[in-house]
Amino acid sequence: MSSQGLEALPFIGESQIAAKLEWLPLIDAMEAAMTAFSAGEVAQPVRQMVPVPGENAIIAAMPAVGEAMAVKVVTLFHDNGALGLPTHQAVILVFDKANGSPLAVLDGRLITEMRTAAGSAAAARKLAPADTPVLAILGNGMQARAHAEALAEVRTFDEIRLWARNGERGREAAAEIGAAFCENAEDAVRGADIVACTTSAIEPVLEGAWIKAGAFVTSVGWNTKDGRELDDAAMAHTVIVESIEAARDQAGDVRRSGCEIFAEIGEIYAGTKSVPTGETVIFDSVGIAIMDAAAAKLAYDLVSG
Repeated sequence: MSSQGLEALPFIGESQIAAKLEWLPLIDAMEAAMTAFSAGEVAQPVRQMVPVPGENAIIAAMPAVGEAMAVKVVTLFHDNGALGLPTHQAVILVFDKANGSPLAVLDGRLITEMRTAAGSAAAARKLAPADTPVLAILGNGMQARAHAEALAEVRTFDEIRLWARNGERGREAAAEIGAAFCENAEDAVRGADIVACTTSAIEPVLEGAWIKAGAFVTSVGWNTKDGRELDDAAMAHTVIVESIEAARDQAGDVRRSGCEIFAEIGEIYAGTKSVPTGETVIFDSVGIAIMDAAAAKLAYDLVSG
């Protein structure tokens, strides 16, 4: 890669990314990135968040250097749904690691959506039971839809159930992904082999008493560092995170339950730690910068050809 002037810096839009970025290569990229992170091969700080005065919102910066070098700047405006706008909007600047030259600016909204679900799918591929006929999804937003797609790349489901606090939107989401809509969360979760929590809840919507023994649960919903989706009983199971430092700083499920963290997912991929067979696994995800860097570099390479 060669240096280029900023006047020639390309912008890669969402439509270009959507045309090239596919689930399985992204799932593989997330596994590789998390393995490198837990091996100490990635430099990144915990996500830096700044509240937006007068708004229910934050702006955050997420730089990382691993195989890829990039920084994401993301805004989270919780009330945007009522305005017909995405709650998360972002741009990612990718650099040439060899010389620090900027390579491109990428629209980060779809990358964020896809890398989050791909991270869950990579973890499920490693940790979920091999036989997983029932998938339960809690939530009705883009992550609910993305998780239905990504998880279907690593497991085969005979039945998909969906519950959401907003019944109308939940039924719409269920129809889109071919799921049965459940009137309450317990009905969706009971007996499910994989559970994806994708809500913006600040108080638990998933109770540990509902979770099938040996199930795999991924929780990606985030609404402030003290918001949570899972109760203490759920968090008493085997808890896996992307980054112990980030989870203790920003994962409400971890912070408010005081749970023990068993391992980082990169340690599981590398085989330095292993989950005993039959354990119920909670993958509590906050998303870290190297995921965005790796996903953006993959998208850049695919689009640039």
